[in-house]
This record gives sequence, C-alpha cells and structure tokens, in this order.
Amino acid sequence: MAHEPGAPLRVALLGCGVVGSSVARMLLDQADDLAARVGAPLELVGIAVRRPQRPRPDVPVDPSLFTADAEELVTRADVVIEVIGGIDPARGLILRAMEHGAAVVSANKALVAEDGPTLFEAAAQHGVDLYYEAAVAGAIPILRPVRESLAGDHVRKVMGIVNGTTNFVLDKMDVSGAGFAETVEEAQALGYAEADPTADVEGFDAAAKAAILASLAFHTRVSAADVHREGITEVTAADIRAARENDCVVKLLAICERVTADGADAVSVRVHPAMVPRTHPLASVREAFNAVFVEAEAAGELMFYGRGAGGDPTASAVLGDVVAVARQRVSGGRGPGESAYADLPVVDMGRAVTRYHISLDVADRPGVLAQVAAVFAEHDVSIETVRQQVAADDGGRARLIVVTHRASDAALAATVDRLASLEAVDDVASVMRVEGA
Repeated sequence: MAHEPGAPLRVALLGCGVVGSSVARMLLDQADDLAARVGAPLELVGIAVRRPQRPRPDVPVDPSLFTADAEELVTRADVVIEVIGGIDPARGLILRAMEHGAAVVSANKALVAEDGPTLFEAAAQHGVDLYYEAAVAGAIPILRPVRESLAGDHVRKVMGIVNGTTNFVLDKMDVSGAGFAETVEEAQALGYAEADPTADVEGFDAAAKAAILASLAFHTRVSAADVHREGITEVTAADIRAARENDCVVKLLAICERVTADGADAVSVRVHPAMVPRTHPLASVREAFNAVFVEAEAAGELMFYGRGAGGDPTASAVLGDVVAVARQRVSGGRGPGESAYADLPVVDMGRAVTRYHISLDVADRPGVLAQVAAVFAEHDVSIETVRQQVAADDGGRARLIVVTHRASDAALAATVDRLASLEAVDDVASVMRVEGA
C-alpha cells in the first residue's frame, strides 16, 4: 500500500526506559535528516508507558504524548516501535499493530527467539514489515548483513560474544585475577549488570540471540529452547589462570554452525564459556563490547564489532530499522520476510564437535598417566597435549592438564564420567571447551 505523498508517517513508541528514551530523543533531534532519508516526515503520535503522569525531564516531548493505553495507540500508527521487552504484553501489542496495518520494529530478542514464527506469519498475513536488528548485539549491524548482504552466499558458522555483561565480567577476571562474585558486583556498580543478573550470567540472553542468528544464517526456524545453554557462574579464577597459561582467554560464546548429522546437513546452536586463543579476533573484545565472527563459503571470514547494549547504541539500530520500514511504506514495497525454506534439523549438544581443556587431580605415581590415556582412547577422544603440575607440598598428588583434538561432546562427556570413576583420580577439576583454534 503506497503512502500518500507528503503526508507524515505516524510512529508509536511502546516503552520509554533506557532504550525508549534514547529513541524518542533521536526521533526529535534528527527529525529533518530522518525525513530526508525516508521521503516523508516521521511524526511521533504517542508513547505507551505504565505511568503517564510521571515526570520524564530527560525525554523532551509533549507530556500529552504519554499514554497508558497501548492497545489504542498501536491502532493509529504506521510504524510501531516496541522496546518493552519480555513476552507479554509485547506479543499481543505487536500482533494488534500488524492487524491494523502497522510495520513493527522491535528490540525484543526474547520474543523473537521464542515466538518468531507467529510474528512472521502475522506480518506476512497483513502485508507489513517486521524488523528487529536491535534484538542482537545492540548497535552492531549483524542481522541485516546475514539476512541480506550474505543472501547469495553459504554461511557455515556464526560465533560471537553477544552479551556485554558476561564479557565485562570475564574480561575483568582475566585482567585483575578477581573472582566471579566480586566482578559481578563491580559490573552492577558500573551499570553493566542488572540487580538480578541471572538472564546474563546464566546465558539466557545469549541463547535467545543465538537462536535469532541461527534462524537467519541457516534459513531454519530455531527457538531459544533449541539452544544448548551454559552460563559463566561456574567459571573460576583458576579457570581464568589456566586459560592464561595456555595463551587463551575465557569468553561466553554463542556458536551457530552448519554440521553434518547422519550424512545430511543440520544445525548446531550452543552458548557456553570457552577458551579462545589470544590470536583469535574475538579474544581482543574487551569490557562490555560485543563482536560476531561469521564464516561464509565465498566471503570467507567477517567480523562485526561494537557496543552491544546501552540506550543510544541500541536506539541507533532501532532507528536504522525505522528508516528501512518507513522507506518501504512510502514506496509501497516490503522488506524481506522470514526465510525458513531449508528447514534443517537442530541437533543436540552431544553432536557438537570441538576441542577440550581438562584438569584432573590425580595420584602422582607410575601408571596413572597410562590409565588416563587409556580412558581417552576407549572413547575415541584423541589427546593433543598433556602437562603435569606438582606442588611443593603435593602429598603424592599431581594435576594433569589435558588438551584434546576435536571430539564430540557426547564422547567427551562419557570420557569425563569414566575418568571420575578411576581410583587414581581425585577430582575432575574443570572441563572447558576450546574454540577458535
């Protein structure tokens, strides 16, 4: 449906928190430039909030624009920007907006990862756009390049740091040697972590983003429930030291890759901490920054880097989408919809293949290394290197550091279970995957 020439496009904003406030300010501050880029003025017709009467001096808009009636607001907009977050009421409001012909721009990774197919089907049914660049990696333009710029290529793997809180925590643990708990407290004090950091440190946030990336990269519907998830709460200062001794750093990675299962293509999607060699580009991503590393058959290796969160960076991604959908509304066109034609199976974590770093506390006596090596061989896990550490007051104990060649997660898990049962093994002190080597 073509837009009436010269008429403004009505924009409704759902939510006015950190991101919403930045979006509102930028809509006003950049009004002339945005109008020139779109081909029509963007008119902010309302901002839905829970408490419309609350003073908001940092949001320089007419107070009459604030409303608690989001249901009504979305029915009189051409473009609806959703930055509420969560599943409900965001889902219902987006669907209602689409029913009334509005294009939708969302920053809601949880909703897109959990119920993306419902939203995409509604957008197709009503002939409107759904854009969500800001749902993954803040200001970094990653979704559109994967969806559009690499549409003629064959993406093999997407691996990235997509959560700023966990990257800040792990980076500070590496630099200062501090423990997990005190570093999380520092992140909270600096505003990098929420009062309840569970979604970040347990990997839920990264898993939702991984599902979105995998869906786009492999043209397959992947939900957050399909993603193997491990957080960073079990990462210790000893793990960080072990990584440093191996010239690595520990990062929480989202890894999406095309694999072969039972002779056919499939998709593996996982989020977990891993050792990354310091020579790999992702190892240099510091503090609360994000980066996504893409491997494609023709394009080769690409890396996208920048601020992954925060009001202004995320608002930048939101407004990029707003300009895109507004241009299409003016011209009467539509952007790309969901691409799930490949419909590849998503395999479980047991089929994921990578290298491993394993620390074992063992008896320091002849024959123990041979027993340990036999267990690895029994489960078809090849050893790359073995190193032994013995303390001055060892008491007849030692620590074995084993680094493996690539093996399946299922084989490694069976190996670790068997090692733990050996009489000569006191403890399997740590097991960490090694990526990017």
